[in-house]
Amino acid sequence: DLQRPIDKRVYKGTQPTCHDFNQFTAGAETLALLVGFSAGQVQYLDLAKKDSAGRLFNEERLIDKSKVTLVKWLPDTERLFLASHASGHLYLYDSEQPCGATSPQYTLLTQGEGFRVFSCKSKTPRNPLLKWAVGSGPLNEFAFSPDGRSLACVSQDGVLRVFHFSSMLLQGMMRSYFGGLLCVCWSPDGRYVVTGGEDDLVTVWSFAEGRVVARGHGHKSWVNAVAFDPFTPPAPPPPPPEDGGDGHGETPEDTPTPPSVTYRFGSAGQDTQFCLWDLTEDVLDPRPPPPRRLTADPPPIPGLPRSLSRSNSLPQPGGGPQISPRVPPALSAGRFATLALRDPPEKEHKRYHSLGNISRGGGTGTEKPPGGGAGGSRGSLDMAKVLGTALCPRLHEVPLLEPLVCKKIAQERLTVLLFLEDCIVTACQEGLICTWARPG
Repeated sequence: DLQRPIDKRVYKGTQPTCHDFNQFTAGAETLALLVGFSAGQVQYLDLAKKDSAGRLFNEERLIDKSKVTLVKWLPDTERLFLASHASGHLYLYDSEQPCGATSPQYTLLTQGEGFRVFSCKSKTPRNPLLKWAVGSGPLNEFAFSPDGRSLACVSQDGVLRVFHFSSMLLQGMMRSYFGGLLCVCWSPDGRYVVTGGEDDLVTVWSFAEGRVVARGHGHKSWVNAVAFDPFTPPAPPPPPPEDGGDGHGETPEDTPTPPSVTYRFGSAGQDTQFCLWDLTEDVLDPRPPPPRRLTADPPPIPGLPRSLSRSNSLPQPGGGPQISPRVPPALSAGRFATLALRDPPEKEHKRYHSLGNISRGGGTGTEKPPGGGAGGSRGSLDMAKVLGTALCPRLHEVPLLEPLVCKKIAQERLTVLLFLEDCIVTACQEGLICTWARPG
């Protein structure tokens, strides 16, 4: 009953910033909820037990005084959870242990490139069990891989770091084109990680190969939320033989003919736009060149890598007509095109950083993005050194995806994106939660 909330609480002096239900223990008898706050505390509530006042962690702010950016239960556990903070620290808690009346003392367990892990020195068990210092600047979001073994973290220093959680080893890194990274998610099979941030781009990173495989350009401001659609319909059947696709160059287990939809994900931004993206086989695995088609193809754009799919990519900077940064790119004339209504050009975002402004130099590969990050500070990567490397390829070095749908759906910046089986859920800073029918 949407008219009568199950539970309602009003907080004074601090605001809730994030929350997470324990899906592993949820049932009729227990519904464990964590709530993180702007002043640094984390509250544990059991909504199934009405009289429960809950427990408060970091109550005296002795562990961390900065805003909680995300709280998450560890996958398939009853008691353990992680809380990340604007201080750049990540803490592991046991919901059954106390926090202690004094500031915790730490001892260094391990360290690596841009991170350190500490354990709490104490004669009796107390929280936090572990403290991670990751990158420099706020730790904006983290996400566990579907198998629960790996942890992807994105920070204000613009770096994605992926750790093997139990051994605390760094498994891979990626740097944003510029600015901080704000959101991260894993593909349902754990093979790809998608991030979004202050470069207005979505970036697809291959976990197995440790490289950027594609970027998506459709937003006109910072990307606040990214999410894979786990209910993507199966790929369409292969076309008839006269198409010319005989499938010689493909592996036996991956037989669908490009551009079959392999993954679908969405992004929501501060420009109030929702974008839907398709990752197709020809973008993810460009190595075997497709057989030459007999039908007349449009002439290739000079300077483009062969791996770019015509169906799902934008012209690169300098390779064809320039795209105005204030107008969303034209959509392919597919079955979803009617959903992508053209919106009138909006006023410049007050923190507006446009990809078009960077790449207007002609796409020669010498463009230097602004806001390259503070070199020399803890864990940050000097942009001048990583641009053009595997950590941060230049714009023309990877396929640039075009959104399947790009639609203004709110009056205020979008903050939440969820894919459910029967709908898509978004929330915006105005406080509105909306459900949307799936396209098509």
